[in-house]
Amino acid sequence: MRSVLGFLRINPVAGGQRSMSQSSLAGKVAIVTASTDGIGLATARALGRRGARVVVSSRRQANVDKAVELLRSQSIQVTGTTCNVGNGEDREKLVQTCGGIDILVSNAAVNPFFGSIMDTTEEVWDKILGVNVKSAFLMTKLVVPHMEKRGGGNVIFVSSVGAYQPFPGLGPYNVSKTALLGLTQNLAPELAHSNIRVNCVAPGVIKTRFSAARVTRRISLRRIGEPEEIGGVIAFLCSDEASYITGETIMVTGGLNCRL
Repeated sequence: MRSVLGFLRINPVAGGQRSMSQSSLAGKVAIVTASTDGIGLATARALGRRGARVVVSSRRQANVDKAVELLRSQSIQVTGTTCNVGNGEDREKLVQTCGGIDILVSNAAVNPFFGSIMDTTEEVWDKILGVNVKSAFLMTKLVVPHMEKRGGGNVIFVSSVGAYQPFPGLGPYNVSKTALLGLTQNLAPELAHSNIRVNCVAPGVIKTRFSAARVTRRISLRRIGEPEEIGGVIAFLCSDEASYITGETIMVTGGLNCRL
């Protein structure tokens, strides 16, 4: 017992006495797409509280203005712009507003359909895969040269537990979130030589406007997650504390047991 206590005194991290530095991302510039509420806003807040300058975006100017005002009231360095990530001109405008880019959190997603996957149309597939997967890649392609100029960076894709355990009625959405796992694993080795790490986060059932109340008996923690619990994991992955993590998908599910 004495040896254990001695170890904890010498190693405060092991004793739980150390948390991520509140300036661990100082000097970094972070783009977070779809970041005016829910997981996106919580992520912008988490990155900003750790010192990053954050660029938030949404399709509606009113939502952008509200998020910027809120984050500035919390002493976070933030700017914002409208952006529909499915539009190439909007993606370029978003990148150009930043000056330099160290972090991209690709959070934007759509789901215009609920029902049997056999009833989906080509238009539904084009919309969901276009925004949820293709735009995530094209945003990455845009920011990589800016990250390379700054010596490296971090790309985070926001997937879903639906990638592993499909939500009934959300077939194309589930498929798009599974595709992000593959995109992560394909990009990570290609961008490693540029000191750019690529990771993915798969949230479980999170309390957002997109999540309805669901039975939690299969969740070990017996509760729905909070957006801030996802934002904190993303901030960690963007920090030096995660410098040896790339190509991974981190499941944040409260203990919901599901794997591919």
